[in-house]
Amino acid sequence: MKRRLAILGSTGSIGTQALEVVSEHSGLFEVYALTANNQVDLLINQARKFMPEVVVIANETKYPELKEALEDLPIKVWAGANAIAQMVQMEPIDMVLTAMVGYSGLQPTISAIKAGKAIALANKETLVVAGELITSLAVEHKVAVLPVDSEHSAIFQCLSGEWENQVEKIFLTASGGPFRTKSIEQLATVTKAEALRHPNWNMGAKVTIDSASMMNKGFEMIEAKWLFGLSPDQIEVLVHPQSIIHSMVQFEDGAVMAQLGVPDMKLPIRYAFSYPKRLKSMDSRLDFKACSSLTFEQPDTNRFRNLAFAFEAIRQGGNMPCILNAANEIVVAAFLRDETGFLQMSDIIEQTMQSATFISNPTYDDYVATDTEARRIAEDLLKKII
Repeated sequence: MKRRLAILGSTGSIGTQALEVVSEHSGLFEVYALTANNQVDLLINQARKFMPEVVVIANETKYPELKEALEDLPIKVWAGANAIAQMVQMEPIDMVLTAMVGYSGLQPTISAIKAGKAIALANKETLVVAGELITSLAVEHKVAVLPVDSEHSAIFQCLSGEWENQVEKIFLTASGGPFRTKSIEQLATVTKAEALRHPNWNMGAKVTIDSASMMNKGFEMIEAKWLFGLSPDQIEVLVHPQSIIHSMVQFEDGAVMAQLGVPDMKLPIRYAFSYPKRLKSMDSRLDFKACSSLTFEQPDTNRFRNLAFAFEAIRQGGNMPCILNAANEIVVAAFLRDETGFLQMSDIIEQTMQSATFISNPTYDDYVATDTEARRIAEDLLKKII
């Protein structure tokens, strides 16, 4: 039988590539549900092509347009965040790909886990905000959480068949983004357009800015901590400009295993969908003759302070990573509106972490309240510099 998929965030970078994987392996996968936040035109086109059982638009003001466009088809059309959280519990769904951006992915992921659905996790903020809660729920409901981020998929692939062997350390590789060689003085004047020009990867705007500030790598470190049961001291970030080695695992005997490939998100998406099998791909292959050198550098946390903030947040624990994420979402949105500078983003994040209420053992309701409070603090700080 085909694996029935719910793709949350189908109009984003991960979602659209996931649908390409489905098209390439239509005999194995079926799209049962699609969701989007705002891009109603693309969602309509996707719905007409893949004919899912359900489509949901998070932005309820877009519902009339979506409903009218699909009224000639036997597709259920819903709207709102609560509708997404309810949809993922539908009985026929086998796997939920969480590719929504930011904090919005938390509620539907929890809902899907409680319904016993396998999770293909592309929304790293879910584990950043509430890693302890998510992992405990996954154990309680016996749900597989399969990583889609290229780095975590690489680690997962390196660990396949090695589950009984002790991991000494993992190496998360980072491209360094577009500003790897810029000085602090230069970073003070970089523009949104420059930040959005990633040298190796084609991603959505928010993730691309996070990559430029290295917050993305900080989030990935927190995600790795929860996915693989590691301490922050067992996770090392290495800047690898070529983006060929996607991450590495070092075992207690000193052996290091690495996963290599071209920068292509369809590989980890495909692997999460088909695990433990590997499916044939017609995409380009790594040409070792063209790889004249593979280099590694230590990240500079003086220039890219967000990475240091992430390590600080996970060491404090509790709701501090939630505070970190909320502040970051506010400042990245402001940067994309040209309302704050690149370095000022880190200033606001740091001040929000210092000001928000710390809770050492948060509940789900505490995470919701923390997110609201931290966003308000960051917004107030932002107003002072606009």
